[in-house]
Amino acid sequence: MSSVSDREINMAREANKNRDSRFQTDDVLRRKGNSFEDYYLKKELLLGLYENGFMYPSPIQEATIPIAMTSKHILARAKNGTGKTGSYLIPILDMVDRSINKVQAVIIVPTRELALQVSAVAKALSTHLDLNIMCSIGGTNYKDDILRLKGSVHILIGTPGRIHDFTERGIFATDACHMIALDEADKLLDDNFLPDVEAVISALPAQRQILLFSATFPKLVQKFSQQYMPGAHEISLMNELTLKGITQYYAFVDERQKLQCLNTLFAQLAINQCMIFCNSNNRVALLARKITDLGYSCLYIHSRMSQDDRNRVFHDFRRGAVRNLVCSDLFTRGIDIQAVNVVVNFDFPTTSETYLHRIGRSGRFGHLGIAINLIGMDDRFNLYRIERELNTTIEQIPRSIPAELYASSGEEPLPADI
Repeated sequence: MSSVSDREINMAREANKNRDSRFQTDDVLRRKGNSFEDYYLKKELLLGLYENGFMYPSPIQEATIPIAMTSKHILARAKNGTGKTGSYLIPILDMVDRSINKVQAVIIVPTRELALQVSAVAKALSTHLDLNIMCSIGGTNYKDDILRLKGSVHILIGTPGRIHDFTERGIFATDACHMIALDEADKLLDDNFLPDVEAVISALPAQRQILLFSATFPKLVQKFSQQYMPGAHEISLMNELTLKGITQYYAFVDERQKLQCLNTLFAQLAINQCMIFCNSNNRVALLARKITDLGYSCLYIHSRMSQDDRNRVFHDFRRGAVRNLVCSDLFTRGIDIQAVNVVVNFDFPTTSETYLHRIGRSGRFGHLGIAINLIGMDDRFNLYRIERELNTTIEQIPRSIPAELYASSGEEPLPADI
């Protein structure tokens, strides 16, 4: 492990003080005033945090990190885009012992893109820890992953089916794996993924720590926690469900006029990057072609694409190669691209959970953003119901949307939401 001095840590910390937080909201600023040093983290991890632009823990990180460091189960609920990923990554990275060449922590997420994102953040933060972090997802070379697991891997990140397959086949020893994190738990614990998740947990030692995070907690999460997480420390920072920095609008538009309306929005809004959601894979591809025909840069992503194509689109959009991305609900879970300041529901969702996760792609980690919903006559009852269930207000779109509600006027990008 590299030797990190206090001077290096201080220099990295000082470099963060010039960051502009004018556009951050109470979701990340309503802190108790703790610092990362208060948790007695390894110096190598502290340096990684500061080098990646993080000055202070967010409210959810303040609430969870010290509890997680005591090896207690955690059942945590917080808004999308407020730092949930760092709440489990930071204690895991700190507690893993590099001298033990076995998998000591497993992180399970519901989508391949989210697994890649969490893995990238974990590797960035652990640069000076010299840990071996592996991401394994469906659609990638299985034999290569087996060979890597036969070597030295400390943290394994992946989707439920792939991780379950590894444990079922005994590909890696689980006797040293005492930590498991479940991100986007409401999705992981539905009927599609629950059997795989339960099988993985059963393969771990009896004295294991479960860190469970989500923005929404349906009854199935409570049932799971009662069975597998006795005495779990419960944390909720959900006095309200939607992020403070997101302004929500609706526009009643006939189906035949939706594309024209979208074209008008593109022309009038100060878009940094925009995500446009459709309710089916076919409509995703069709709309992307129509947007391209209008002369705008656009990519699309959905679940029927090959993994290589999904990876290419994900990375191209993340690095800002294109301004617009049309997507299915594949892309609603935990994906953090802070340049996104506009979300458009080209097709209005049918559930409040889906709506919440979609609009949460903008306004992340205290940034500002807008969500615009194109509503047909058949959607109006869903609109009223979602407003009521989320206790939020979706206003009729004005003729002109003030840029200060969502545009950052060229501010320096803030650190990624970890």
